[in-house]
Amino acid sequence: MNPTEILKHEHKIVLLVLNGAESIAQTLNDGGNADIVTVNKMVDFFRNFTDRCHHSKEEKQLFPRLEQRGVTNQGGPIGVMLQEHELGRARVRAIADASVKIEAGDKSGSAILAENLSAYVELLRAHINKEDNVLFAMADRVLTDADKQELFEAFEKIEAEEMGEGAHEKYHEFAHEVAGLA
Repeated sequence: MNPTEILKHEHKIVLLVLNGAESIAQTLNDGGNADIVTVNKMVDFFRNFTDRCHHSKEEKQLFPRLEQRGVTNQGGPIGVMLQEHELGRARVRAIADASVKIEAGDKSGSAILAENLSAYVELLRAHINKEDNVLFAMADRVLTDADKQELFEAFEKIEAEEMGEGAHEKYHEFAHEVAGLA
């Protein structure tokens, strides 16, 4: 299977959870309360599925291979993607911190949570659009068939070793549950 198709499929799963996050942010902005259990599950999803699994595939495998094939990092598309990964991690930390505040009874956490959920959703949607429509198209042009096979195998290894048996499926199931919130 083409490694960029795997990553695009994972983007679809991430987008489902982003839709749920956007719904929670809207509820908060409308004066409602957040379902903190769901928010905490989203934080787990963003940290493990989005970052530890998906971004690992890009950062440890795809991006270095693209650099070998002449795609620039510094000042180029890879550098932008890496910077956005870091921005996303900071937003997820802020979401987690706001959730802790809310659980402790600090009402200021709701506004912080809404702001960071909304910002994370906006960042990731734009990021996914750039990867799907620019970077992955570029990757499909420059990667050899051997590169694609090696990346596919490396992606499988990341799922098995970094995530463990059944984790991918668990996060897919959660994404579909959360999609019902939107």
